[in-house]
Amino acid sequence: MKFTIRLLFFIIGLAIMTFGVCMTIKVADIGVGAWDALNVALTEKLGLSVGKWVMIDGVILVFVNALLVKRRPDIFSLMTIIVIGLLVDFWLDTVFSLFQVDDLPVKLVMLLLGILIIGFGASIYLQAKFPQSPIDNFMLAIKERFQVNLMAAKTIGEITALIPAFFLHGPISYGTLIITFTVGPAIQLFFPYFEKFMQHLQMKYS
Repeated sequence: MKFTIRLLFFIIGLAIMTFGVCMTIKVADIGVGAWDALNVALTEKLGLSVGKWVMIDGVILVFVNALLVKRRPDIFSLMTIIVIGLLVDFWLDTVFSLFQVDDLPVKLVMLLLGILIIGFGASIYLQAKFPQSPIDNFMLAIKERFQVNLMAAKTIGEITALIPAFFLHGPISYGTLIITFTVGPAIQLFFPYFEKFMQHLQMKYS
């Protein structure tokens, strides 16, 4: 029963989180997150879907992370990034293909709402304690390899994606800065509530 609960948190959390990600991608002309900017740019330049590039990035990062920490590749984290990639394509091809957003105020509302939804979904998915995505592990690998704090490791990870996204003319703008500095607090806003909820469920069904 405990595994079923964790699996539900994992799937539901990722579904909600990727919905928020796609909401920010829908208004990409005002900027998206660093990794999303890279994936959107790769889609526009080379083809394939955004979700497929999410998976390709993930595969590459699994081996980069292994090199950084000098351990075997965390193959199980591929499960997480594959689910994320599939969900990104699902949302973009269904819900977010049905309408176009042109007004700047509406775009800003969608960006901010998307950030809140990302934080909401991530705080659910993290309770499952399944393997984290290779992007999250990349930040942790940088922290371990270079002995820096999490904020510095996150910044280095974001810059790693921003540089190629910039040269590929990805959708980098003021929205990118907003996302970079607000997703973390959005996760922290919801995390304690779902942590307590998960503990309650585990005690109830133990």
